[in-house]
Amino acid sequence: MAAIRVLLSLFVGLSAYYFYSQETLSADIVRGKRVLVTGSSTGIGEQIAYEFARMGAHLLLTARRDQQLKEVAQKCLELGASSARHVVADMNNLVSAQNVIEEARNKLGGLDYLVLNHVGGSGLFGAFRGDMAEVTRTMTVNFLSYVQLTLSAMTMLKESQGSIIVISSMSGRIAAPFNLPYCASKFALEGFYSSLRRELHLQQTNLSITVAVLGYIDTDSALKIVGDKIIMKASPKEECAREVVRAGVLRHREVIYPYWSIKPFLLLKEWMPTLLERFLDKYFILENIL
Repeated sequence: MAAIRVLLSLFVGLSAYYFYSQETLSADIVRGKRVLVTGSSTGIGEQIAYEFARMGAHLLLTARRDQQLKEVAQKCLELGASSARHVVADMNNLVSAQNVIEEARNKLGGLDYLVLNHVGGSGLFGAFRGDMAEVTRTMTVNFLSYVQLTLSAMTMLKESQGSIIVISSMSGRIAAPFNLPYCASKFALEGFYSSLRRELHLQQTNLSITVAVLGYIDTDSALKIVGDKIIMKASPKEECAREVVRAGVLRHREVIYPYWSIKPFLLLKEWMPTLLERFLDKYFILENIL
């Protein structure tokens, strides 16, 4: 019976993936729209900014590094953005998160897409040593600042009937060792935004929420942190960004990337969790971690 349920879930998942893959994304949907992308000085956020730029959006970019933001904004203009501005902000400070939304209101006059991508923490990958300061710091940047940005932007997003795109992780669906604060923050994101989506639906509010469940992506930070600690091939950040933007613009409830590397694990989690954990444990190079 369990095997039949797994196969049925797999069929449903693959059918949904096939249906979504047939939808067409037109640049006309995005042209002239106002987009805020957090964590956009590098990595996935940078590539997401470029995808929106190619479709003619008005962009506001934010991260901690001024020079990198300037360079990304300039490239966005070269790629076809209607405008590209930037604001430096540290998401470890929730007041700073509020100020970013004020900048969006002042510089863009409103907001159509809120892309929550930034990530924080020490960047360590190893056994948890009971560091509460690290837990607090990671939860503030990776969860609480997301919530603060969302609440501050809610009026503008409701007015525009806009979209929120939340960058989560496979570690927000399947418990992962050696990065406990990060994993906890992603689980928190999944709970908050899934609940918020239901509330908005019951209130008949036309505001979409897309959660991006991502695997191992070849960003500089990811390669540096876990490149020699796991046996896994990183997927390209450029393709990842395209899939995330596509799902967000088409108002899908979630996007999984890379799909074929993650979806089977999510299905196994429900029916064979112990087997799944034993399988995933083999990906870790313990001598480089402990």
